[in-house]
Amino acid sequence: MRMLRKLSILLLFIVLSHVAVAQDAPLYSSETFSLYPRQIVEGKNHADIVADNALTSTLDHRKWIQQASTGRFPRFACDMTVSNTLYNLSLDELTTLWGKDGSLHASKLRDEVWTRDLGYGTFLSLALIDPTAAQASLMARVWQGKILQDDGTGGAWPVSTDRAVWVLGAWEVYLVTGDRQWLKQCYEIVRHSLMQDENMIYDSQTGLVRGEMSVAGIRKEVYPLWMQPADIAQSECLSTNALFFRANEIASKMARMSGDNTSSQHFMQTAQRIKEGINNHLWIESRGYYNQYRYGRVNQIVSQRSETLGEALCILFGIADPQRAQRLSQSVESTPYGVTCFAPQIPDVYAYHNNALWPYVQAYWLWAVAQAKCPQAVTYGIASIYRTAALMATNMENAVATTGTTATASNSANSLLSIAANLSIPLRVFAGIEMTDEGMTFRPLVPKGWANNKQLNNLKYRKAILDISVQGYGDRVRACYVDGKKQKDAFVPSSLTGKHSVRLVMNNEFGRYDMFATQEVTFSPSTPNAWMDGATRMSWQQVAGAKEYKILRNGSVIALQPESRIEGNYFDIQDEEGYAEYQVVAVDSNGLESFASEPLIHFGVGNELQYDMSAFAAPSTFEQCRGYGCSGAVEISSTQNTRIEIPLDVPAEGDYLVDFRYANGSGSPLSGNSCASRMLWSNGKRVGSIVFPQRGKDIWNNWGYSTSVRVHLNQGPQTLLLIYEMDNQNMSPMDVNRAMLDHIRLIPLQ
Repeated sequence: MRMLRKLSILLLFIVLSHVAVAQDAPLYSSETFSLYPRQIVEGKNHADIVADNALTSTLDHRKWIQQASTGRFPRFACDMTVSNTLYNLSLDELTTLWGKDGSLHASKLRDEVWTRDLGYGTFLSLALIDPTAAQASLMARVWQGKILQDDGTGGAWPVSTDRAVWVLGAWEVYLVTGDRQWLKQCYEIVRHSLMQDENMIYDSQTGLVRGEMSVAGIRKEVYPLWMQPADIAQSECLSTNALFFRANEIASKMARMSGDNTSSQHFMQTAQRIKEGINNHLWIESRGYYNQYRYGRVNQIVSQRSETLGEALCILFGIADPQRAQRLSQSVESTPYGVTCFAPQIPDVYAYHNNALWPYVQAYWLWAVAQAKCPQAVTYGIASIYRTAALMATNMENAVATTGTTATASNSANSLLSIAANLSIPLRVFAGIEMTDEGMTFRPLVPKGWANNKQLNNLKYRKAILDISVQGYGDRVRACYVDGKKQKDAFVPSSLTGKHSVRLVMNNEFGRYDMFATQEVTFSPSTPNAWMDGATRMSWQQVAGAKEYKILRNGSVIALQPESRIEGNYFDIQDEEGYAEYQVVAVDSNGLESFASEPLIHFGVGNELQYDMSAFAAPSTFEQCRGYGCSGAVEISSTQNTRIEIPLDVPAEGDYLVDFRYANGSGSPLSGNSCASRMLWSNGKRVGSIVFPQRGKDIWNNWGYSTSVRVHLNQGPQTLLLIYEMDNQNMSPMDVNRAMLDHIRLIPLQ
């Protein structure tokens, strides 16, 4: 009977909403879709807001009617019913993700707690919405006193390294609750995790952190296909580095509040090195944005793509100075349906992170452009998030950038990240809430379409309960009243107790109007396939759409070659001493660049040196490793050959690249948590970490090279050490840290 009544009301409101919508002016309108106060229209499809707790969509005849009681959460209401309904839909779906232990699962189809989803979601909005569930979920991602890295490329950590996002979520929970016991517990976890990361994945030359791009965990979607997991482990990515900058900043504050002043200073110095590394090595002045990542082998180059989440974090965390932040806000590609994870896209790769829209990425960019005071970009960002949620009648995980559909390679309803994105709009944009040690600051940017009163009630902040109203539109709070008394700043202190009203009166103007326009999704040329044609000629296949090719030697452009050469695409290499890497990049008529081809090594005098590992340790009896180019592989694990001495007779003093030919059949190269690693020592000093990613489940005859370390060696006898240390412990609960080593390779670089 109750359900029948709901359906009757639903049908009645559908009729009424169709009558009323025609009188509403659009909040956002483009050639692709339009957002109205009670409707989203896209071609023949439309979603209709029936009430604050119900909507219908003509797309596959979808509908949503609120099922759960959400009274304990903060409540939001405004005259734009679409905002109320999608906020309530998101609260309703959040309740479906609670596990039996109170933790939050990743989505309707993924009943696991994921560090990445939880960290980004908690920082974005969940700490303010449901700090208790956020706390339980964060603790579910701690193992042996350290943060767990999600499964990822090559067996996760230290190939995938963005577990530092946990720190952002944990700190935001503390700022909201003021729980000092929580802070104390988290500091020990954060300290141990970041110190392990510092010993394993920090690049002392660039100041950057190594590891996979945070926004994606499937390598072919974000990296050139020639890159192996070991190559990805040595890449230095924007979003991951932005996370580590902020995580170290937070760790410094945690340490200071815990009385650990030495560690506080250390973490702050580390944060500053990472910030300098980002600004020195990842900024592309000619394009006005930070590049996606540094990649390559010995001589790393920068990808010419932007990476939206990383750009947003650079604005939000103050990594970008005000001038760069303004340029950034105008430089990221805005496509008809929303911002993509990165741009341009990679051709001939399916849509998931490539050619895809993720609402949480859009939400972070929305928050960033609100801080940069870009009203048109803010309106567009709100519309993009609302569009997908309303038409699908759920918070889908992602959508295809070129079509706006949800037919990606993998997708799910009730996505925690997308729920957090939707909930963040009233919190981070309309109310402009920013948490600090001292209190809650308000920095709203309210588009003109939402000029009427906006009310956020029952917001629990430490020992206070706040009812917040935002009146008008604009990019600055003209006046702030707490319990009717005008305040000097738009701010409430953390010491506030009891129930209070906060009224924010906006300035009803914008100091600047951003030069905002959408553009079609762009694709770069394909990555060239190059090879050595004899000893001194590099050749490559023609790339469709290429106008010219850049020739790179050791990461620097040495020649430009037009596509129109009749005799084919090749470049003649001059005889030279020492080690050199050659690559080719395809460039189209719009100046968009492909990834660089796989580095081709050209040696002058002196070639690589190889030494069988069986000369330094007993070969394994593991039959699957025999007969594949090695005289008998040496097994390493957390219990076997934990220290191997490698005595060498070095022919000449100089810099050498040191790596190992290995096999790791503990798991797929695409996922898992059994990446192996070791520390390399030379002349009594630890010179770096060596990573042996997974190469195929139960495949122990698939050989490749590990990550490499650059080492200066003297002429004559000396000993290298390959050691398993506590910092080499990976994310495997079964303590699987296994690889088979064929030979060690030394490549002279000078």
